[in-house]
Amino acid sequence: MALTPATVEVDFITPRHLAGGGDPAWVTVPLHRACGWSHGSDPLIPRVLLSSPDQKALLRLEPEPGGPWWTLKHAAEPNRPAWQASFDARTPVELIAAVTDALTNPAPTRSAPCDPYEPLRAFGWSPYEDDGLLSPDKTAYVERLGPPGRLKAWLFTTTVAWHQRLWQARFDEHTPARLVTAFTAALADPTPVARTDGGRGLATLDPNLIARRTTDVLATLVAEVLDERVHTLAARRAMRPTSSMPPRQPPAQRGHSR
Repeated sequence: MALTPATVEVDFITPRHLAGGGDPAWVTVPLHRACGWSHGSDPLIPRVLLSSPDQKALLRLEPEPGGPWWTLKHAAEPNRPAWQASFDARTPVELIAAVTDALTNPAPTRSAPCDPYEPLRAFGWSPYEDDGLLSPDKTAYVERLGPPGRLKAWLFTTTVAWHQRLWQARFDEHTPARLVTAFTAALADPTPVARTDGGRGLATLDPNLIARRTTDVLATLVAEVLDERVHTLAARRAMRPTSSMPPRQPPAQRGHSR
């Protein structure tokens, strides 16, 4: 008698900012296996530390009641002061991964400035307060914090019923705009995200706010998704950026051919 393949109940949820945190391995495993970040942990402390190969960036994952669970710090460089970003526990891992993927991308970045608000406006986010944007469902908003005429930090907040805060993400004023833009692009993305926690991570089941489609998926396929992500990111390191310089022409031959 043939055995029935094992399946896992998977929820596909939109909008993603209400989907709950998800599996931290979506962030930590690719950083270690695909990007070469070293890890340290203490078996007596529920904390994970990952540091970049050049030791300039540090990602800390540490349960902190009432505060950020994720903290990403980067040391100062010749052309930029040190910067920091932090994320609460229920920040979807897909959004955090978008930031770490952009940070570890070895391809040259475009020199033109990018506007982190652009992906949000493209998906219908509207003006909020003095210098912010509000999601179409009015459960998420972004603000700029800081004195006039100075660089400003970024604060993202998601709320549910009666303005109950679900999670916040913070980028200080020196965080590269391309990383904030990676976060906003992932935040605005309408693609459903997958969760396998049976809905325990959801802050609301209000059908007016959240769409949840449940289906059984082969357990082997669920496990392969993370492996495919690792392989995709690892392939970036193997690729060499192409030069924009024209190929060097061989020297002209002298003399006469026979």
